[in-house]
Amino acid sequence: MADIAPSQVHSDASHPLHSSNSANKWFLPLFALVLVCGLGYVAYALGRDLTTAVAVPWILLGLALLIALGFEFVNGFHDTANAVATVIYTRSMPAEFAVIWSGFFNFLGVLTSSGAVAFGILALLPVELILQVGSGSGLAMVFALLIAAIVWNLGTWYLGLPSSSSHTLVGSIIGVGLANQFLAPAGTATSGVDWSQATNIGLSLLISPLIGFGLSAVLLLVMKLLVRNKALYAEPKGNQPPPPWIRAILIFTCTGVSFAHGSNDGQKGMGLIMLILIGLVPTAFALNRTPDVNYLEAYKSASAHVETALGKYVKPGVTVADYKAEVGNAVKNKTWTDATTPALQQYIHQTSAEVAGFPTLEAVPTNLVGNVRNDIYLIGEALKLIDKQKLLPMDAGDLAAVTNYHKAVDNATKFIPLWVKVAVAIALGLGTMVGWKRIVVTVGEKIGKTHLTYGQGAAAEVVAMLTIASADHLGLPVSTTHVLSSGVAGTMAANGSGLQWSTVRNMLMAWVLTLPASIAIAFVLFVIMRQVF
Repeated sequence: MADIAPSQVHSDASHPLHSSNSANKWFLPLFALVLVCGLGYVAYALGRDLTTAVAVPWILLGLALLIALGFEFVNGFHDTANAVATVIYTRSMPAEFAVIWSGFFNFLGVLTSSGAVAFGILALLPVELILQVGSGSGLAMVFALLIAAIVWNLGTWYLGLPSSSSHTLVGSIIGVGLANQFLAPAGTATSGVDWSQATNIGLSLLISPLIGFGLSAVLLLVMKLLVRNKALYAEPKGNQPPPPWIRAILIFTCTGVSFAHGSNDGQKGMGLIMLILIGLVPTAFALNRTPDVNYLEAYKSASAHVETALGKYVKPGVTVADYKAEVGNAVKNKTWTDATTPALQQYIHQTSAEVAGFPTLEAVPTNLVGNVRNDIYLIGEALKLIDKQKLLPMDAGDLAAVTNYHKAVDNATKFIPLWVKVAVAIALGLGTMVGWKRIVVTVGEKIGKTHLTYGQGAAAEVVAMLTIASADHLGLPVSTTHVLSSGVAGTMAANGSGLQWSTVRNMLMAWVLTLPASIAIAFVLFVIMRQVF
């Protein structure tokens, strides 16, 4: 198994990172088989989907997909190492087997993810860049934010700092949004960053480490009060694994963190890949061509209900010359005027009438797909101003009609093909098994002054698992790195073990610097890329 280890090599046979590499004998052939089968499926499914494409820019598409999967690969060996540090340093699992185990459950987490986090992250991007993602500015956006995120992740990994890939990606997206606004001609209604969405995501990234620290400390103290078995709070002795029941708990929590990490962090790569596919081959990926067979009937019904609901709030005498421009301005400026209501009503009616002319979304002609997708997406963004930001007060029944229609809109434009999930899962799982040692050593040896005990490992991972899973359910990105490393620090503080403040300061510095550094890198790259595309 390949690994770029720290400069010092642990040769002591009693060290938890010592391994005989016996796992490779059966793992490498099996992993090679999974990799070949997975890549074969991805190639087959991508080729099948591209049969509907009018023209495919193969070189640009290949380069963009390679960089997006590279981000997930780096994410795998940067973030997932946190999930295995506790089981390795408590000797619950051999190091290499733990990494293999974690990689597998990362894979499963990606495959079963909902996609809510993916599109929550993309909601930070300027609307016009998403609507014109195939343009020069759209391509500059994709390449700038991906390269910026990879550069910062590699830098912090090289220094062995548990920095957050989620934090980095959010910073890169904000940098691109600010650069887009900076380059816009004076007087144009160009959007930069959706600060309401950025605030929600920022709070989740800010609060989650505090939750990790506080709850892990509390959980350890509660465990000490309720579970009086001294073995749970003792350091591992030699190479002996912990008692079976403790070992089972630690393996379970490692599994849960790995699965939750895959289901949350893997979605970021999915969203970026969908952005690339929509931009470069819109005729194949702009609309969900394979929704439920009854989708169009449900869409038309929801459309009729929301038109009726909006009609109740149209003020007499208000007319709109260009309903699409009016809705677009409302979305960009996050405002609602008397003209916005009839404009959105007309927009929904016109789009619904256009789509209703076809028996299924798959039957929509390729030359109309891009325009239909943009219309539906823009309507969805306008609906957020009603059901999320409450800019148009409605009674409960009318608001329910808006929410139902919003779900139908999202089903048409916010989808992730299975092969995209498989590709991201392979990249994340493979990354988990490559560069893990640097971060594992930091978490296992350099946060506390004493060796990690079984109870500390279990408390930190239980809290991390539940925190990440809850964030996934809410569609919010959190950092596995921040939650787990802060959880370990919390257990050390609660146990009176003491903290290595040099490491804690470095972690805090990486946490503080990640956002401004990734914003700055993405900003500069976007400005440069706009000269290229």
